[in-house]
Amino acid sequence: MKLKKGEEIEQSNIFTEIVLDNLSREELIDYFISINEKKFRADQVYKWLYSKSADNFESMTDLSKSLREKLATGTRLTKVTLVETTKSKIDGSIKLLLKLEDNNFIESVILKDSTRLTGCISSQVGCRMGCKFCNTAKIGLIRNLSSAEIIRQIQRVNEVALKEYGKELSNLVFMGMGEPLDNLNNLIKALEIILDENGMNFSHRKVTVSTCGISNNISKLFKLKNAPNIAISLNATNDETRNNIMPVNKKLPLNRLLEDIRKLPLPKRKRITFEYVLLKNINDSLEDAKRLIKMLHKIPSKINLIIYNQTEDSKFEQIDYDNVLKFQKILTDAGFSALIRKSLGADIDGACGQLYANYLKKRGKYVD
Repeated sequence: MKLKKGEEIEQSNIFTEIVLDNLSREELIDYFISINEKKFRADQVYKWLYSKSADNFESMTDLSKSLREKLATGTRLTKVTLVETTKSKIDGSIKLLLKLEDNNFIESVILKDSTRLTGCISSQVGCRMGCKFCNTAKIGLIRNLSSAEIIRQIQRVNEVALKEYGKELSNLVFMGMGEPLDNLNNLIKALEIILDENGMNFSHRKVTVSTCGISNNISKLFKLKNAPNIAISLNATNDETRNNIMPVNKKLPLNRLLEDIRKLPLPKRKRITFEYVLLKNINDSLEDAKRLIKMLHKIPSKINLIIYNQTEDSKFEQIDYDNVLKFQKILTDAGFSALIRKSLGADIDGACGQLYANYLKKRGKYVD
């Protein structure tokens, strides 16, 4: 299948049978009742799919043979296949190329930082947001990932982590390909499984959803039993600059974004993370730092300063590290928690803003 920039494929048109691992726990229960099976059978299958990462019915050994045959005949399970891995020689991070059933591909990254392993997870094939400093945006949106594809992706990443490092992921960040809140329903269904103790059993403190600022959808994440951490990709301190580098700002400008964030029902001790990619001579002035302080006044927050990862066809330049420190000092002197985020996986095109577009470009699949 040749991919075209902006081409969008609806997942529902690809397969017609029931995709069992694309059902929520409640939907799974309803399905089992509809085939005259007891509710507890749904709970058994749920644990096999998400706690034990089963990808076939034969492995579900506490189900009767007749039930396994019934499931194999009437439903199917999602397949996400590992194609290749690339390991950083600098920091040990690993980029994964994963193939979906319709011959689309996504990339994920295992970010290794000391003893912590973080899975950088994709939510879409491509992205429609058009952020100018992001390689993934260059291919446009091809399609959303289903909740099953998100979960299976995490399972494949976990398998590589176990093989390479002898342990599973400790953290998840939805900072891979795509805008998570542009795929809200599938994201929420996946998060319910990820955070469920009978599912993947991740703590909400260890899961972060990053958004470029679709603020009208952020509040919906707080309807989950335990809301994940929220990271806002801010990257500018005025609408003119943000409009130029992040087109989403034209629909949801800074005042609206910050107003919506102030209304969020944040639990005690929970803070919003603001990510700020520093672009030389674009958003890195000391005046920008001072405006940032005023903008985030009275918002429980921390700031991640990100040094831009320059690529060969980039139109932006990397800021000098001394200037990063000056920018940081203004923020910390004002009482903000401002960290310079480590850039992991840059030598394998696995760092912030680098995913997937280079893979397609080398294969002539899209035109810049």
